Amino acid sequence: MAEGEIEDRELEELRRKKLEELQKKAELERQAQIATAQRRMALKRILTPEALARLDNIRIVRPELAEALEQQIIALASSGRVKVPIDDDTLKKILEAVYSQTRKEYKFRL
Repeated sequence: MAEGEIEDRELEELRRKKLEELQKKAELERQAQIATAQRRMALKRILTPEALARLDNIRIVRPELAEALEQQIIALASSGRVKVPIDDDTLKKILEAVYSQTRKEYKFRL
């Protein structure tokens, strides 16, 4: 075999692997978008418009807190431990509980 053919095969193999990686990445992103859309639809059914607006504001400032809050809300609603739809006051109470669990405390020693 000529050296040019070997280089062409190696190049083609690299291209094929890169294409497979890109396709996998695109599929994972699509699945994440679907999951996000499903979670959003569930939250629209569970929360009042005011509570949903508060959750959106929290997401802007603290995305990790908003995600933990969403998981807690969906879990509470699906288990029937909270009355649906969740109003803004109830959301504040749930937020306090989630915030106290996820809050980081810093201790300084001198």
